[in-house]
Amino acid sequence: MKYLLMGATALALVACSQENQAPSADETTLTKTAETEMAVDETDAAKEPTAWERLDTVLAAQSDDAKARYQYRHPAETLKFFGIKPGMTVVDTLPGEVWYTGILLDYLGEDGKVIGADYSPEMWSLFGSFAPPEGAKANWAAEWTEKAEGWRDEGDAAVGAFAFGSVPDDMAGTVDVVLQIRSMHHFNRFEDQGGYRSQAIADMYKLLKPGGIVGVVQHRAPESNDDAWANGDNGYVKQSAIVAAFEAGGFDLADQSEINANPKDQPTESDFVWRLPPTLATSGDDPEAAAAAIAIGESDRMTLKFKKPE
Repeated sequence: MKYLLMGATALALVACSQENQAPSADETTLTKTAETEMAVDETDAAKEPTAWERLDTVLAAQSDDAKARYQYRHPAETLKFFGIKPGMTVVDTLPGEVWYTGILLDYLGEDGKVIGADYSPEMWSLFGSFAPPEGAKANWAAEWTEKAEGWRDEGDAAVGAFAFGSVPDDMAGTVDVVLQIRSMHHFNRFEDQGGYRSQAIADMYKLLKPGGIVGVVQHRAPESNDDAWANGDNGYVKQSAIVAAFEAGGFDLADQSEINANPKDQPTESDFVWRLPPTLATSGDDPEAAAAAIAIGESDRMTLKFKKPE
């Protein structure tokens, strides 16, 4: 028994000695390699731009003409307020080569998608002298998608399109954010002629994921002005009317901001929004009137964030 105990003690001492001895050359190499890889990963992570840094870079790369509008349109603050980040799927209503599709293509990146949205051909027919020729909008979604493909560079977001009133079923519940930038007045003005505002809001609800966002930037009418003047024909709509319409459509008002407010714009009931820059529709040929409009700047705008319940 004594020899058995001594043997066991010796084996235990050998085992402890092996545990405490220096690692082999192979083990040292593996350890240092792992540590190096971790350090590289941490360095790469530190260098990886944040979403907002990426947005700032994209905005800085736009043309001087586009950047001249930043003082009124506040694209960085607006997109941040709506929570738009790379990799999202975003609907852009009345999409343009810059505002906002061109910006979003670069910003959302290869994991994101921009879906252009237009008014229905039936609604376009109500625009009077501004209505497109009959049949011109029949293939808008396919034609716009092809055009937008030409705006894309390597690494940009994918594109798609639809017209309000005919949302494809395969888009239902796939969208993170719907943008309505200076477009709700058109839906509002034709609500009584075909329920176009109600239909558009229902389409947005269908498109969005639970918890998805509608971002509204809209020319804002003074609440004290006449309701008929503020129905959208003049470009302006009351903020209370927009909030009521979205809440009636099942959305919650999640937040509101004054980032696109312009207190210099105080329209009377004889004004319409296109008197102001960049259009200067009623003042372009009158230097004094144009100077007065330019001194005001672009319109006073509400900025509202509506959320689809989760």
